Amino acid sequence: MSDTFQPPLSRRHLFKLLAVTATAWGIAAAKARAQATTGKPASPGPALLRIGYQKSAANLVIIKQLGWLEQRLPGTQVRWIEFPAGPQLLEALAVGALEFGLTGDSPPVFAQAAGKDLLYVAAEPPKPDSSALLVLGDSPLKTLADLMGRKIAVQKGSSAHYLLVRAVDKASLQWNDIQPIYLTPADARAAFERKSVDAWAIWDPFYAATELAVRPRVLATGRDLASNNSFYLASRPFAAEHAATLLVLFEELTRADRLVQQKRPEAIKLIADFSGLDAGVVSLFLQRRPPSPVGPLSPSTVADQQRVADAFHRIGLIPKPVQVADIVWRPDFSKKNAS
Repeated sequence: MSDTFQPPLSRRHLFKLLAVTATAWGIAAAKARAQATTGKPASPGPALLRIGYQKSAANLVIIKQLGWLEQRLPGTQVRWIEFPAGPQLLEALAVGALEFGLTGDSPPVFAQAAGKDLLYVAAEPPKPDSSALLVLGDSPLKTLADLMGRKIAVQKGSSAHYLLVRAVDKASLQWNDIQPIYLTPADARAAFERKSVDAWAIWDPFYAATELAVRPRVLATGRDLASNNSFYLASRPFAAEHAATLLVLFEELTRADRLVQQKRPEAIKLIADFSGLDAGVVSLFLQRRPPSPVGPLSPSTVADQQRVADAFHRIGLIPKPVQVADIVWRPDFSKKNAS
């Protein structure tokens, strides 16, 4: 199936594109997102690579299901570990239980504010349609201003948390004007359906599953409120020792995105078979997901993420200001780094 993909960049060319200057970094991001790989084995990777992912991580799920990473890194034992949300994933990354994983925009901000040692290594384009603030069909809430005094379910520290912060801002309310109820997605859906909460801030595929099963009303989406960026993060030791392996990951993730775009029925089946989600749910959440090649963070993405961090600090949800750029990976290929 790889014969339908664009030809790869050579590894030497990729390294040149990732030269550590501001201009070259921007070029690297564009080029890394533009090309894929043939799937040929790479240089020997680490002995063990533990990857954290969620059901929404379409690119990671595809390469897991098809074994592409294992083909590229035949000397590496790859372990795949599923998490219900980004905060739990980054906690595992911070304590050394993972080397690499994908989250939304908010979890890395909370992790950095808590002093966790991790790095942003890559990003996918924004997915503003993939998160929403939901109410039940018979809810009296009609506008964001109606959130005043209401109980709203949200996973603390998740991308939906920032969505809710922005919803409160847009309604000209204060954070203490609402009652956030911090629940995991599964518990939040149960509370939402039994009307224990008035609204729910959530992301795909939980959003898509609820939309099809419950027929809620959408009060706002990320398009109205937040970019909803997705970030790949790595432990600092892994990024320092295995920059070339990170490039392999970016190549395979971009190759997976090309499959999602070009062979949608196959992608739906792969993700549904893995996740247990109904194919209709998978199809809906993929429809809301734009092309999502993977590459280094652009300056505009870093600036967007800084706005997320500043918003959480402004309302006291993180204890200190953080500078996102301080933990953005800048590869140094002058070191011995063959894996």
